[in-house]
Amino acid sequence: MSQTTQTGGIAGATGIASGPGEQGGKEVAGIIAVALLVIGGGELLLRLFEVPRYILPTPSAIAGVFFSQEIATICEHYSYTLVELFAGYAIGASIGLLLAAVITQFPFVEKVITPYILLLVTTPMLALVPLLILNFGFGFTPRIIAVALASGPMVMINAATGFRRVDAMKIALARSCGASALQIFTKIRIPMAMPMVIVGLMIGAIFGMITAVGAEMSGGGFGLGSRLTTYSSTLRMPEFFACIVVLAVTGITIYAFFFWLGKRLAGWES
Repeated sequence: MSQTTQTGGIAGATGIASGPGEQGGKEVAGIIAVALLVIGGGELLLRLFEVPRYILPTPSAIAGVFFSQEIATICEHYSYTLVELFAGYAIGASIGLLLAAVITQFPFVEKVITPYILLLVTTPMLALVPLLILNFGFGFTPRIIAVALASGPMVMINAATGFRRVDAMKIALARSCGASALQIFTKIRIPMAMPMVIVGLMIGAIFGMITAVGAEMSGGGFGLGSRLTTYSSTLRMPEFFACIVVLAVTGITIYAFFFWLGKRLAGWES
């Protein structure tokens, strides 16, 4: 009789969750083969049809940027983007987790603040960037605020959902044994909700990165978003796509980190 195992939460969100072994090796080989096919095919087609670099550069031209002097400029502006992302995300995620805990314990508070949370979720934070710049200038402050406003609600919604999905029988049993509300929350709700909390943290980080880059494109003269605007306006497309590659790798790194964290803190879910 065959046995089927299922994984949920962040551990089962993607095929990358496959464990080591022959099947996992085949998947990795397949991913590499597809990447080589896409990159090599793109290089060949662009050269064959003689597509100008200012329209669409070849993969080799994009790779060449990483070995040129321009990479120093890109890295410098990338550091500014990371500062905005880390600072805004730390603020937004902390507030989001705190609000999730509060509304789970106090339903009245949830009814009061839910309309405002929905307003934040449904409002594109990039639309508020010009207003934030008008009030706080072109420095880090408006960008950090925008990142916090974009990431916080995502963290809060997922964390609150996880806190509510705890088995009521476990809570009732803990109460019958004399556990306090704080003990129930820290010993039962938080561990059981960890998969959803981690998913919320991951989504919040990705939304924060998108918002940070978008805010940089609105003005200020520094950050990868600003470089994207500069390179596209001057038709320096290899540098433009090099920035895209850096941002894509950052997004993949964020996902990989929270996937690893989910395996460490919520591995029991598998």
